[in-house]
Amino acid sequence: MTMPSNNKNQPSNSLENRRRPYGKYRVRLAGSSIFSCLIMGCLLLLQVSPLQAAPAGKTNGTRLYKQSADTLIVAKDGSGDYSSIQKAIEDAKAYPPRRIIIYIKKGVYNEQVRIPVWSPDISLVGEDREGTVIAYGSYFGQVDKGRNSTFYTATLSVEATGVIVQHLTIENTAGPVGQAIALSVSNDQCLVEDCNIKGNQDTFFATGPYTHVWLKNCLVSGTTDFLFGDATVLVSHSTILCKADSYIVAASTNKGQPFGFVLDHCTLLGATDVKQVFLGRPWRPYAKTVYLNTAMGSFIRPVGWDNWRSKANEATAYYAEYNSHANKAPSATVPAERASWSHQLTGQEAENYTPEKILGNWIRQL
Repeated sequence: MTMPSNNKNQPSNSLENRRRPYGKYRVRLAGSSIFSCLIMGCLLLLQVSPLQAAPAGKTNGTRLYKQSADTLIVAKDGSGDYSSIQKAIEDAKAYPPRRIIIYIKKGVYNEQVRIPVWSPDISLVGEDREGTVIAYGSYFGQVDKGRNSTFYTATLSVEATGVIVQHLTIENTAGPVGQAIALSVSNDQCLVEDCNIKGNQDTFFATGPYTHVWLKNCLVSGTTDFLFGDATVLVSHSTILCKADSYIVAASTNKGQPFGFVLDHCTLLGATDVKQVFLGRPWRPYAKTVYLNTAMGSFIRPVGWDNWRSKANEATAYYAEYNSHANKAPSATVPAERASWSHQLTGQEAENYTPEKILGNWIRQL
């Protein structure tokens, strides 16, 4: 991340029904029975009724994720429909009438993958979380596009609405060479579940005042500001691995936005020799970051929060915790040295941080 300027739809292992969206509704027509024809017609209409995509940057609370789906198979060994994930995405129908699942067999896919805005409702589903890897090594200095080069580096860029990513690893392999994004999300209603998101500085980026992202049961690793952006992001039941003495979250939440980054029921771990880590700092003045029910190691600095060299940020940023505790202790153990401008939530206040309230009604359909 550039410094601020001073000016599951898991497919069956059997591919027997692939590309047969109407197979389970077969009806035997007896002669020219009008009644049977009507039944068939109704069932077909139910299957092919198109799902209206949400306008770019807006939330459609009625988006349906559980639909009959077309499936494309990606395999490095040539046993699928494609050997490249990006090629499968490019061949998928624009604004499809129903969800498209791209099932990715185990292997390391060395490619930069982009899901464009005209490809909503795509699922990338790996065969195995550890064995299905999307890896690429782009970084700020290598891109060389000026001060915003960071945003060109993502291994996986999600630009479409309604994208689901499951059971795979997304990694930026550039190493500790500066800003280098592994996963970038810039549109609404994105679920990332059971995934490893690996990098160093700026591992995960989510942007857009109407963008809502759910990282669920994931591992996110990095060094500096490795969760950042202005979107609304819920990270739940996940492991956060700190690889350096630095900062975890660098939110840039827009003024008036109700939520920024929320980490709930997570575990913060430190790599060997990591001893001084901040929970977060404000990339922009109105940053919001909240930790709920999160286990924290002794490597988290007692003060917790940093103001990014600006006293003025203390009056606008919102940083809060509820039930933060040591990794092996269930009771709250928040140090008395926590930044005076941060907040400790009451139980009643913490009840406002439910997945539906943070992300919206679309998650009911997951």
